[in-house]
Amino acid sequence: MPMERAQRFVDALLKLEEHGDIDSLVALFAEDAQVSNVASPSVFSGADGARRFWTEYKGTLGQVKSTFRNMIESGDRVALEWETQGTAHNGAAISYEGVSIIEWDGDRIRRFFAYFDPHALGQELSHGTAPRSEVPATTPA
Repeated sequence: MPMERAQRFVDALLKLEEHGDIDSLVALFAEDAQVSNVASPSVFSGADGARRFWTEYKGTLGQVKSTFRNMIESGDRVALEWETQGTAHNGAAISYEGVSIIEWDGDRIRRFFAYFDPHALGQELSHGTAPRSEVPATTPA
């Protein structure tokens, strides 16, 4: 079934963003998974590492909603082009975009890495300088 794994990840991420359900997302990760992004100096390992990574992601923003422009699935690899909008804890609207690469081992994620401009996101989080942003219509978890 084409895009089945990409859609499973997207659905689980939306559950985290909309309802705070981290377990659905963490359940996708293998015990030896590697999880990180360009802003993190650390690589988070295993399901416990995935839980820490996604808890930090959700904790960074008040409200958050990701939309996906492009999903590519080829073999055991998925590429997701996305835009995430939300609010910082100071109430400022933020918006940033990037690409996530996911490598699968069967039905579990072996590696997740997100690419985006961390400087731009940092500016938006600390100064509220997001001219494109609108607060998403979601309820914070």
